Amino acid sequence: MDRPAPLVTPVLVAGCIIILVSFAVRASFGVFQIPIAEEFGWLRSEFSLAIAIQNLAWGIGQPIFGAVAERLGDRLAIVMGALAYAAGLVLSSFATTPEAHQMLEVLVGFGIAGTGFGVILAVVGRASSDDNRSMSLAIATAAGSAGQVFGAPLSEWMLGFLSWQQVFLVFAAAILAVLMVLPMMRAPEPASRAELQDSMGTILSRAVRDPSFALIFIGFFSCGYQLGFITAHFPALVTEMCGPILQGGVLHSVGITTTSALGAVAISLIGLANIAGTLTAGWAGRRWTKKYLLAGIYVGRTIAAGLFILLPITPGSVLVFSLVMGSLWLATVPLTSGLIAHIYGLRYMGTLYGIVFFSHQLGSFIGVWLGGRLYDLNGDYTLVWWVGVAVGALSAIVHLPVREARVPVAASASA
Repeated sequence: MDRPAPLVTPVLVAGCIIILVSFAVRASFGVFQIPIAEEFGWLRSEFSLAIAIQNLAWGIGQPIFGAVAERLGDRLAIVMGALAYAAGLVLSSFATTPEAHQMLEVLVGFGIAGTGFGVILAVVGRASSDDNRSMSLAIATAAGSAGQVFGAPLSEWMLGFLSWQQVFLVFAAAILAVLMVLPMMRAPEPASRAELQDSMGTILSRAVRDPSFALIFIGFFSCGYQLGFITAHFPALVTEMCGPILQGGVLHSVGITTTSALGAVAISLIGLANIAGTLTAGWAGRRWTKKYLLAGIYVGRTIAAGLFILLPITPGSVLVFSLVMGSLWLATVPLTSGLIAHIYGLRYMGTLYGIVFFSHQLGSFIGVWLGGRLYDLNGDYTLVWWVGVAVGALSAIVHLPVREARVPVAASASA
C-alpha cells in the first residue's frame, strides 16, 4: 500500500519563507504614508500614487516573472525579483520628490512579482500531490498573511528609533537574505506528458477565448481594489477618525496608546485572522465547488465593508472589522490559483495566474490612487470605500457562471 504524499515539503517551507518576508515588507507601506508625506509636505495623493504604481507594476510583472520561471527556471525568477525589490527599496530611501518615489516603486512592484504568489504558488503547486495541492497553496498563501501580522507593527516599532529611510534599508537586507533558502526550491516536472504537448501559445489562446477565464479575470479586480486600498489607507483612516475617541479610552489598558499604533495593529489583525481564513479556504477547496466559495467570500467582504462604513467608526469597530475582513482577506488566492490549475492544468499555471493577477493589481492601483485622490478632494475616504463595496458585489456575481471543468490537454488550438 502506497504511503500518502507528505503535505510539508522543502519546496513548501522555502516558498513560505520567501512569501512571508516579501509580504511583511509589502504590507507595511501604509505605515509610511503619513511620515513621508509630513517630512516633505506632500499631498496624500502623491505618496498614494507611488504605492498605486507599485501595485500596477506588480500586476504587470507577474505574468512576466511567471513566464521567466516556466521558461528559464523558478530560482532565476526569484533571484531577479529579490534584486529588483532590494534595489527599489534602497533607491527609494534616497528619493526626495514624489516623482522619484513613484518611478522607483516600479522596481519594488516587479520585486514583489518575482518573490510573491505568482511564482511561488506555481512551484508549490507542482511540488504537491493532487490531494495536497489545495492545502499546500493555502499554507503558502497564509505565509503572506503571517508576514502581514508582524510587518506593519514591526515598521511602526522601528520608526520609533530609526528614520523611514533606514527602515527601508533594513527591509532591503531582509529581502536579499531570503535567497539563502533557494537551494530548497526544487520542483518536479511541471506537468504531465499530455500537458507538455501543448505550447504556451496554445494554452494562452485557449484560456483567453474561454468565457470562464474572463469571468475569473474580472472577479479578481475587486479583491485587488479592496486589499490595495485598505493596506495603503486604513492606517491613515484609523489615525484620523479614531483620535478623539482613543485618547483616554479603554485600549490604553492593552498597550494601544496612539491612533497610528491602532492602524498598525489593525493591519496586523487582518493578517492574523487571514491565516485561519486562508487555511480554511484551502481545506474547503478540496471539498466544495471553488467558484461558489469565491462568490461567498466576496459577499462576506461586501457586507463587512458596508456595515463598517454605515456604523459609527470606533476603535472597537476597527478591531472587529479587521478580524472579519482578515478572515476573508487572501482566502481568494488559493481558490483562484487552484481553480486555474484545475481548469487549465499545471504546465503554465504561473503565467495564467499572472494574467489573472494583473486584474487584481489593476484593482489595487485604482483603489490606492483613488483613495488618495478623493481624500485630497473630499477630506475623507467615504466615497472610495463605497466604490469598494460595489465592486465586491460585482465579483460575487461574476463568479457564479464560471464553468469549473478541466479543459482537455493536447488539443488543437481550434478545439
